[in-house]
Amino acid sequence: MTSEQDRKRAERSFKQEERARDGRKAMAEYEVQARAMRAKTERLKALRLAKEAQAQTEEPPPPKQPERRPARRDK
Repeated sequence: MTSEQDRKRAERSFKQEERARDGRKAMAEYEVQARAMRAKTERLKALRLAKEAQAQTEEPPPPKQPERRPARRDK
């Protein structure tokens, strides 16, 4: 019976270590994704701010005149 208990204890220990490894791996993947998201956000923010700054220095485009269509003639 002792060998059976030892085996079960070893299996529990192995499963616990495996869960801990999986947890560390998942956390590392999460951190990589979070860093990538922050970098992307910073890049997009810089692009947006540059576009806004450029828009403030440029003159606004003249308003578009609606196209005039020739009058319809019914026959």
